[in-house]
Amino acid sequence: MKLSRPVRRATLVVHVAASASWLGLTLGLLALGITATTTGSPVTVEASVRAMKLFADWLLLPLAFLALLSGLLLSLGTPWGLAKHRWVYTKFWLTLATTTATVFALRPGVGSAATAVSAGGALPDPGDVLMGPIVSLSAYLFMTVISILKPWGLTRRGQRIRTAARKPVDAGAARQTA
Repeated sequence: MKLSRPVRRATLVVHVAASASWLGLTLGLLALGITATTTGSPVTVEASVRAMKLFADWLLLPLAFLALLSGLLLSLGTPWGLAKHRWVYTKFWLTLATTTATVFALRPGVGSAATAVSAGGALPDPGDVLMGPIVSLSAYLFMTVISILKPWGLTRRGQRIRTAARKPVDAGAARQTA
């Protein structure tokens, strides 16, 4: 399946916007997490953690799924392919892993921290509000870099497809140059 040029371009815009938003949101979550763990004010801790919970509950997953689905559509609808180039393959699996980690680690950690702080207690574990954003931000920055540099070349599948697509050279028709 090949996407038409207008559909490909629109999908690319959606993918870049969703990915950049996901990266920015994670940077904001990290700033809020740092604020929550370094301030001495219980009011500031509660406000930071509650804001993190709001962002994690309402924005993280829609952006994650939008980036994942638009990237999948682009990979399947363009010559890049999902499993032809190592950088595309790596981005897909990292996006899937970070989306899964968001569902099963980041959101529950922020939720438990928000519950504890809202009940009047102290922040139970600073890792609940710091580790998820740190790991996610590292992964998103890495994916951004490989999207720009496109390193590592073709996968084995990509090499087979490229070799099969080449037309054999006819030895009799080839012109000698020496």
